Amino acid sequence: MNKNELIEDVDTLNDTLLGEKKQKDIAIEFKKIDIYQKNLLILPKISLTIREGEFVYLIGKTGSGKSSILKTLIADLPVYGEVAQIVGYDLLNIKTRQIPYLRRKLGFIFQDYQLISDKTVIDNLLFVLEATNWKNKNDMLNRAEEVLTMVGLQTKDFKYPHQLSGGEQQRVCIARALLNCPSVILADEPTGNLDPLTSEELFQMLIDINKTGTTVVMATHNFSMIDKFPSRTLCIEGDELIDSLL
Repeated sequence: MNKNELIEDVDTLNDTLLGEKKQKDIAIEFKKIDIYQKNLLILPKISLTIREGEFVYLIGKTGSGKSSILKTLIADLPVYGEVAQIVGYDLLNIKTRQIPYLRRKLGFIFQDYQLISDKTVIDNLLFVLEATNWKNKNDMLNRAEEVLTMVGLQTKDFKYPHQLSGGEQQRVCIARALLNCPSVILADEPTGNLDPLTSEELFQMLIDINKTGTTVVMATHNFSMIDKFPSRTLCIEGDELIDSLL
């Protein structure tokens, strides 16, 4: 092999490795995806790319399709089109048995908390760990206590949801989302029921989580918090998705 051939082979290898790295850096990718709700086309030909470690806001009018996009990402709604993948899972061809494994890589935060009312805070978290195939009771307790400490609720573990404020309940939801060290956190209007001060605390908490390398995608109407904590924004207008980076 002569010198020129060696250089060409090295360049080809570098290009291949660079391409693989770019692919690995992609947390979420849609290409010309149609999103339906009960046979009704909500959003046509949606394309987006979100890289690992990004913090992205998803905004739009009520009913514009924000929650539908998030539901497709947890394989709760089917998608149709060219490419739809999140954390390495192909959403176009995902099998039912694969969905629990996908969801273990994701954390989901709901506006209405969705905590089990007759279980204590710690039992809500242990329920999720058991459902995601944790077996060792000590490991489960340690992890539950660890995430509660991360959100400042280490003294609230034996409280019931109704004994907590709205902000505290949402902190439990963030702790729940962190249990399995997710690659991506999806938040659907997480401050919709909270006062401005508590909302700011929750935004700051999610931003701090994002700084550890976790990708965060948040659907929100809270424009005052977006102004205070600016980041990349995807806006649904009509049936288009407008990216603030473009």
